[in-house]
Amino acid sequence: MKGINLEDRFTELVEILRSERNEAGFWSGKLSSSSLATAVSVVALKINNKAEDNALVINGLNWLLNHVNSDGGYGDTPQSKSNVSTTLLCYAAVSYCGSGNQSCNLVIDGIRTYLSKERINLESREITSSVLAFYGNDYTFSVPILSMLVICGVLDSKSCDKIPQLPFEFTLLPTSWYSLFNLHVVSYAIPALVAVGIFVFKSRKRHNPLMAWIRKKSINHALRKLENIVPESGGFLEAIPLTAFVSMCLISSGYANNGVVNKGIHFLQIQQRQDGSWPIDTDLSTWVTTLSVKSLGSEMINKFSISEISRIINHLESVQSANIHPFNQAQPGGWGWTNFSGSVPDVDDTCGAILALLELQESKVDINPIINGCKWLLSLQNKDGGFPTFCKGWGRLPFDSSCADLTGHVFLALTRSREIIDNEMPPGLKNSINDSIARALGYLWKVQEDNGCWIPLWFGNQHSKDFKNPVYGTAKVVIYLRDSLLCHLLDDNIKVNVQKMLLRAQQFLLSQQNDDGSWGGEIGIEGSIEESALAISALAGINESACIRGFDWLQMEYVKNGLRSNPIGLYFAMLWYDEKLFPIIYYIEAIRRYLKNGPSFCQNEKLSGIV
Repeated sequence: MKGINLEDRFTELVEILRSERNEAGFWSGKLSSSSLATAVSVVALKINNKAEDNALVINGLNWLLNHVNSDGGYGDTPQSKSNVSTTLLCYAAVSYCGSGNQSCNLVIDGIRTYLSKERINLESREITSSVLAFYGNDYTFSVPILSMLVICGVLDSKSCDKIPQLPFEFTLLPTSWYSLFNLHVVSYAIPALVAVGIFVFKSRKRHNPLMAWIRKKSINHALRKLENIVPESGGFLEAIPLTAFVSMCLISSGYANNGVVNKGIHFLQIQQRQDGSWPIDTDLSTWVTTLSVKSLGSEMINKFSISEISRIINHLESVQSANIHPFNQAQPGGWGWTNFSGSVPDVDDTCGAILALLELQESKVDINPIINGCKWLLSLQNKDGGFPTFCKGWGRLPFDSSCADLTGHVFLALTRSREIIDNEMPPGLKNSINDSIARALGYLWKVQEDNGCWIPLWFGNQHSKDFKNPVYGTAKVVIYLRDSLLCHLLDDNIKVNVQKMLLRAQQFLLSQQNDDGSWGGEIGIEGSIEESALAISALAGINESACIRGFDWLQMEYVKNGLRSNPIGLYFAMLWYDEKLFPIIYYIEAIRRYLKNGPSFCQNEKLSGIV
């Protein structure tokens, strides 16, 4: 490698990562500022019409004016390319909140120019059909966007007759029944189903008489439903866009004094950053904490003091769900993505927490959190053998379906749990885990693409085909499966099938490396630290040349741009974000795995046929 001392770089990055811990001793990270979140927040605060919010609105508006792209449009983050949906929302916010301001008028003119190039005519009602066509059958994001355009006067009120009616009346039914109906919104967007659904209903001129009667009678019940599930923080899912959409729609429907609105507005007020922007979510503290532990590995974790390790363990155990969750009735035992109250238990964070606790505690494992976490995971496995994010059985929309990266994560979490606490695990649970692992492997086998890749769910690439990120998904699953092979209790037949899948997947990753040594979402896409480091981790000990070229590129990128993060995270239907800690975490993990599984390891591993 070109003058790189990986041991020195590793030490340097570890110190940076350690310094990023918060006062409580764990990692909170920092999500990128979001143009979309800022736009919907300033509109919600403007509509609330309180003098105390004027400065927040002005600061948010100024941030938008200062972060327009050179083509006149807006992307989800300052590093994102422009897209129609975010640009429409920013247009609505700037025109609604900055009427008469010369700077706003200039930005509005630029937006119009961008939209015209995208064949969007702001004077045409075709905006409605264009937005709906872009999101297809998933109304999670399209209907809130269109509703805000109506609220801000971008679309006239007659357009509401063309906006799909979200069936908020279904909240009269038990939560467990929701998956039986085609609600056109994902499981975690029930607040939008209710608030936006009520707004569209009250704004429409034409109604089916019977459905109008049912919906009118359902409004109070639906509002009580929202009041029962709003978290202490006031932020539904700790998500700024979702909370802002809910608040503005309820205010516009005549419910400005509702408790949900009061809490939601307060949440938005305290979430604004000093520069005037808002992120998409409070933080991903559970995710970045567990990723940090994983990246460091047991050797480096052991260099932490007992007190430092205890604080992380205590934090993770304290945020494990202990009761049925009011938002989606999730059973106890799971972990959400943050320690704030709007978080909801999900599969990826539960796996991460289980694996981090096993890593941190070594031989003295507190088995109760692990066993409860494993039981929680088992309860979510779908009929196809894969694992979804939040709720079992919601398979109509992509973000509720089983997916490869989550299933691979569960495969490792269950396998490693059996390996570490096998003697203390109830026989019935062992059998259930064995059955689940076999079914999960069958799912991974089935969804591996012909070229060997796996497609992830919550991560993508804005520059690749269909916004997919096969490099990220494949690298993640490869890392999970390779770690699983180290578990002695894994059945030999399963190991053989895992090795077959790994061979194809690693060949795919090798084929996706760019000429400069980097990896992007796929071949030919500009590389990032996140994707390149993950690919190296997946190939460490497998192909020396590819790893060296990857590290050479990482060195050049680090010297030129530092630890620059890239918007590879995909959130709330189709909303991009980047996270400050991702490049640090994945770079550390790549070096650690390479140093541990270096050239000598290639000669011994069974998969060395692709070296």
